[in-house]
Amino acid sequence: MAAARRREIDVCGTRAAYWEYGPEDAAETIVAVHGFRGDHHGLEPVVAHLPEARVIMPDLPGFGATPPMNRHAHDLDGYARFVTEFIRSVAPGSTILGHSFGSIVVSAAVADGLSTPQLILVNPIGAPALEGPRGVFTRLAVLYYWLGARLPRRIGTWLLRTRIVVRVMSLAMVKSRDKRMRAFVHDQHDRYFSGFSDRDVLREAFVASVSHDVTEFAPHIDVPTLMIAADRDDITHIEAERVLRDEFPRATLVELSGVGHLIHYEKPGEAAEAIRSFLID
Repeated sequence: MAAARRREIDVCGTRAAYWEYGPEDAAETIVAVHGFRGDHHGLEPVVAHLPEARVIMPDLPGFGATPPMNRHAHDLDGYARFVTEFIRSVAPGSTILGHSFGSIVVSAAVADGLSTPQLILVNPIGAPALEGPRGVFTRLAVLYYWLGARLPRRIGTWLLRTRIVVRVMSLAMVKSRDKRMRAFVHDQHDRYFSGFSDRDVLREAFVASVSHDVTEFAPHIDVPTLMIAADRDDITHIEAERVLRDEFPRATLVELSGVGHLIHYEKPGEAAEAIRSFLID
């Protein structure tokens, strides 16, 4: 993959860090928004399979290299405002992509008036998280983040960043049996899953991630929409994704088999090909 060009811009009271990939004069520009606890690195495997496109990826406030916002709360409204202001400043009129929690954020922004010719959702959160195939696991996560926020700061932050829990989360999501792929996924989570600024931002963002889903916004998004979903996703069952597709006025669903909530790691080439075909059509 070509080297990324790091840039910064003031957005919503924070100095947002973002990375630009591909030719600056590309025919297609995509702004991609990562999921909860991640940063721009998570979507790089997909970007590597789209060398012809210009792709711009910010770190959301409070994650990666972007500090928290001082003008907005780190809830869904705050993140949607950030994405809207960021895109209008950096790449107005671009195609917008969101993965996981990012799918909720970009859907909220587009439903609220952010202009885009088309929308791409990878592993979209298509139903309430507590009702997913592993609702019990989600409830344990609620307890985990609650403890992280309530324990003395030093202990709570340690709990939220400890590699033991990060590995448990990683093991729960990865579906590939290939040893090299599993090692890659675990390494990525070890490197980037604890890059949040502080436990308060993390807790607020987590609450936003489990309190909303794309179904709230789908009927209000009247642009061509591509959904890339997985048949083994433990966050949103594939049947719920099919129902979500029909909530959009103009949506296409591509189903990938043998993968779960980590399409961007385990099947980036297939995701990129679905994106390419969608943009060409």
